[in-house]
Amino acid sequence: MIRTIDRKVLARHTARTTLAAAVAGLALAAAPQAALASADGWGGTLRPGQQQCLTARDTANYQVRADGQATGSGARFKVLRNGGLVYGTPSGTISGFAYEGRTSYGTFAGPGSYTVCATNNNATNTLVNIHVFTDAHLPY
Repeated sequence: MIRTIDRKVLARHTARTTLAAAVAGLALAAAPQAALASADGWGGTLRPGQQQCLTARDTANYQVRADGQATGSGARFKVLRNGGLVYGTPSGTISGFAYEGRTSYGTFAGPGSYTVCATNNNATNTLVNIHVFTDAHLPY
């Protein structure tokens, strides 16, 4: 006996399998974030000219790390301490950056409230992720 499969049944099965794979992929993509649950982070789309800033919940007493990533043509990033500029990416836009200030390296700008900002200076939308870690919350 030859078994035949209706094309509609096959299409529904394929769609369910694809959806299940997509959900599993999203779960795996979110897994690394769970390991850094104590970090402050933001992710979203920035429209042209839009800026998003994120301030650490905890004051930094001896070390801080800020990082960010952007898709497409990138973004401009900066790190502020108590409202004053500590670090800014060079002119233009980039796809990622990391800033670390540590007392043990002699690079810590001092205790205070740290903020990381991303600005989209491009003509198209860009997806941005920014994080800021302080003191014992640094991932390494």
